[in-house]
Amino acid sequence: MSATLKHGSWQYWPRKRVDKFLPSVNWGALIHSNPGKKGVLGFIVYKVGMKSAYIKDLTLDSLSKDKNITIPVSVLETPPMKIFSVRFYKNNTNVGEILNENIDKELKKVVKLPKTKKKWEEFKKEFNDIKIIAYSQAKKTDIKKTPDMTEIGLGGSLDDKKEFIRSHMDKEIMFSEFTGKNELVDVRGLTKGKGLSGPVKRFGVELRFHKSEKGQRGPGSLGPWHPARVTYHTPIGGQLGMFTRVHYNQKVVDLGKISEKNINPKSGFESYGEIKTDYVLVEGSVQGPCKRQLLVTMPLRKTKKQDKEKYNFIELR
Repeated sequence: MSATLKHGSWQYWPRKRVDKFLPSVNWGALIHSNPGKKGVLGFIVYKVGMKSAYIKDLTLDSLSKDKNITIPVSVLETPPMKIFSVRFYKNNTNVGEILNENIDKELKKVVKLPKTKKKWEEFKKEFNDIKIIAYSQAKKTDIKKTPDMTEIGLGGSLDDKKEFIRSHMDKEIMFSEFTGKNELVDVRGLTKGKGLSGPVKRFGVELRFHKSEKGQRGPGSLGPWHPARVTYHTPIGGQLGMFTRVHYNQKVVDLGKISEKNINPKSGFESYGEIKTDYVLVEGSVQGPCKRQLLVTMPLRKTKKQDKEKYNFIELR
């Protein structure tokens, strides 16, 4: 077999466009990685774009300690979330669900709701875990009116989870309740969609000799005569982008309300507009184009080097 047939990682397979924008998460692993965390373990945000942040580096043993430096940051808008329903689990199996009685009108147009609704007191099945279906209040932004929904895990004991749900059933969940400054988060979401791409761009196959027959941008052979088919690991053209990816251990540089500290440029952010609600600045880049919905979660595997970084935000440039 030709060496060109071995190009490309098999870690993500099949390489196709995903079915939903917000990915599923192993909340049990996040609970294990963050034992002291109470409340929601994830939050729905929207990508605004990238800027340069002027900060003061307070990291110990850093070469730029106590100096003002500029770092690249991703700006994310974080409108408050609300609880759509509560799911009860026993041994990782869903045993029931209770809908919230006070749901936004925009959500009723999108989701079919049952005519009869159970109340919290009526649920009598045994359960050992609780998760919520949360939706973002996208109507408070300039992006769209239709909210995004996903299942989000809760941290703490079973009593802590019950208390959190009771206190937030008719109340908004703010991003400041989820995490704070100089904390680490993971950003989960979809990459940019690039459509149909050839094997050179899609798998990194090397270009063939310029006098080769039947083109240069492809493998020399699609496989043997028998079996008389093209096997799945042959690098051929297909869908590229719109893949679920995770950016681990990104530092929260700053967060706040746009009403208290306006970081909007005079003409608004390019391809996005103005931020209307809360915002968060995350060090580095995140996947997806502007206006892409993302899921920010607690870190799955903290690293000491990134955890000890401390920044004092000055201004956005």
